[in-house]
Amino acid sequence: MSEVANLAGFPVNRYLLFRVFKYTVYLLLAYNVYAFFVENHAAAGAVFADGVQLGKVIEAYNDSIDTLAWVLLLLVFELETFVLADERIRGGVKWSLNAISAFCYLFIIYSFYGYVAEMLSVTDLAPVARGACDLAASGDWKLVVEQDDYVPLAAQNCAALGDAQMLRLMDAMVVGDAATWSEIEWLAWVDVINAGTWLLVVFILAFEVWLQLRQQLSDRIMRYGQVVKVLLYSTLLLCAIYWGVNGSFLDFWDAFLWLVAFFFIELNLFEWQAETSGE
Repeated sequence: MSEVANLAGFPVNRYLLFRVFKYTVYLLLAYNVYAFFVENHAAAGAVFADGVQLGKVIEAYNDSIDTLAWVLLLLVFELETFVLADERIRGGVKWSLNAISAFCYLFIIYSFYGYVAEMLSVTDLAPVARGACDLAASGDWKLVVEQDDYVPLAAQNCAALGDAQMLRLMDAMVVGDAATWSEIEWLAWVDVINAGTWLLVVFILAFEVWLQLRQQLSDRIMRYGQVVKVLLYSTLLLCAIYWGVNGSFLDFWDAFLWLVAFFFIELNLFEWQAETSGE
């Protein structure tokens, strides 16, 4: 994709500001890899008290691994649809981009499995016969405050729970009241829906890029793809809004940035297809 067409459409100052804005969004997404790692690491210490086994790494760090793979895939799409000219996406460059994409898809699909596993985990609950303060006396239990947020169960916080029925994770010494677990279950379901929807978005985008490189991406295919992707992006927007109301700011902010980032990719693809159609 040549950058000449973009320069023709924007005055230089507006074009540079647009580029700065776009790559600032990409950098913020890259920073979120670290932010999610810190959040996942803190949660893993509570849920996996005996240490994170190798087979549980994807479940414990699914957010950070998923975000890292997505950032790499975003860069591949940016290279294919904007930075690299069509004639350069050949031979070794093409195979390198395909190898990075395959690596990213592997972890993205595996992360989707991680979200499903986490959703199944937080819905696998059992009632606890003892009261919260009785559990606090042992000093081994943790209290779930919200999704991925656990604190030691102690005399200071057990009294606030009163006589509420306590539920525990089946595979961890973590307890919480029914209302808190219900909120966490809904958030876990939204994670699964969001991850599955993004998989569909990138599969469609990858197919469109594949056709465009062969100059077979017609206006008709683009229109059909846009109709489907409007539905998918609307679903993703609803997930972001749900996180903004019921989840953490980091989840909302990350979802919002991804929607903005893939708007840029969609714009790249639209201009690329229009340019080649004109030729």
